[in-house]
Amino acid sequence: MNHDRLRFDLADLAEEVTPVDLRDRALRTSRRLGVQRAVATSAAALVMVAAATGTALAIRPNGQAPLPQPAGPSTTVTVPPVEVTPTPDPSASAEPTNSPVKPASVLGGTRYYLETTSTKVRIHAVRGGSDRVVHQIPIEKSYGCEASTLTVSPDGRRVAWVQDSTDGDQSGVLLAGMLGEPESTRLLDDVNCLGPRALVWQGSDLLMVRKKSGQSVLFDVAANKRVNGDPGQETDRCWSADGRWLAAVAEGKPYVADETQGRPYSYTPPKAEAEHWGGWQARSVSMDGRYVSVGWVGTDPQRHDDSFAVVDTTTSKVVDLPVQGQIRSITFTVDRKVIVKRATGITVLDSNFSPLGTVTETASVRNMWLLAYAP
Repeated sequence: MNHDRLRFDLADLAEEVTPVDLRDRALRTSRRLGVQRAVATSAAALVMVAAATGTALAIRPNGQAPLPQPAGPSTTVTVPPVEVTPTPDPSASAEPTNSPVKPASVLGGTRYYLETTSTKVRIHAVRGGSDRVVHQIPIEKSYGCEASTLTVSPDGRRVAWVQDSTDGDQSGVLLAGMLGEPESTRLLDDVNCLGPRALVWQGSDLLMVRKKSGQSVLFDVAANKRVNGDPGQETDRCWSADGRWLAAVAEGKPYVADETQGRPYSYTPPKAEAEHWGGWQARSVSMDGRYVSVGWVGTDPQRHDDSFAVVDTTTSKVVDLPVQGQIRSITFTVDRKVIVKRATGITVLDSNFSPLGTVTETASVRNMWLLAYAP
């Protein structure tokens, strides 16, 4: 080989090669890698957004903006779950002041009803949507002493009644027990079972009865003994649910009293209706003794648990109740509500007689007597 010729050829080839600046190449390489990383980062962010919004994006390899693509059913993108905590709305937790009261909340306790059949007397306990028969007594006739006297204490714990004797449904043996339990205790003999309300509770432990002789007896059912002392000569007694305030009649004049004070009041019932009845009496007393509900006394000696009006004992005026329809009974409760039982349901009022709500009664208890309410 001609060495001189080889050197000339290599020299010519060297002249045709473009010199490369290694610094410039390094800078270009660095910028290209930076752009690729930026594109990759943007693509990852877009994938996250697409996963959150349900839109599939295709990243173009030339670094141009991603193009939206329709989401295909065969493509699944899995991303780490993200828990989003919404910013609380300060007004969302506040209950609207003008929201109506729900029927289920206006009477959260238990209502006790009396059912009478030809063979049994039963007590129904109704709470919310539940209706249970919690006590029943066999009877021989629907107008006997048991049906005329069966009663529940204001706290819903005790039950008492007069068991019929052989004197023509006029008197019998006073029995008492715990509601829902079959056992009963014999308390007193020759107890009267006639009249609109033969047995009257003073609180939930004391029970006022009348002997066949006409003598009034206050009996401590919890202790199974008579209360010492003369209960007085008052008639038509009725106590508030806590046993503090008494409404009664003395020498033909109605009054209310507690241990420290008392006041008379008057009431003139509607004349057109009064001529069909044997008078009226207090059936329920408010917790402060100011109000009484009144009901008719029948011309026969049968039981009556109804009431139809409220009297303010400080003014002797009838209270105008915000209730529509026929009123069957009015009960002042221990938690200072007023239960107005109507022919079509129950209206609940507060202590100032402002409406709190209504309760729909089931067909099975609608026509029964409401004996008591325990919160």
